[in-house]
Amino acid sequence: MKIHEIRETKDDELIKRIEEEEKNLVDLRFSHQLKQLTNTAKLKIAKKDIAKMKTVLKERELSQKKASTESKG
Repeated sequence: MKIHEIRETKDDELIKRIEEEEKNLVDLRFSHQLKQLTNTAKLKIAKKDIAKMKTVLKERELSQKKASTESKG
């Protein structure tokens, strides 16, 4: 998933997508342990996608906190 696609999605959709990707990652790890996973690069891609989505959520959270503190002070 590209970063510009992640930035365009809403927070609730991102949270749902993170949960789905984490479940997918668990399944990938399980199939990797059973030697059924042929493309092991999927593990790395899934981890990076989760990290990108969590980073965007954190950026939004911090910008909201910063905006709320600036409006108070």
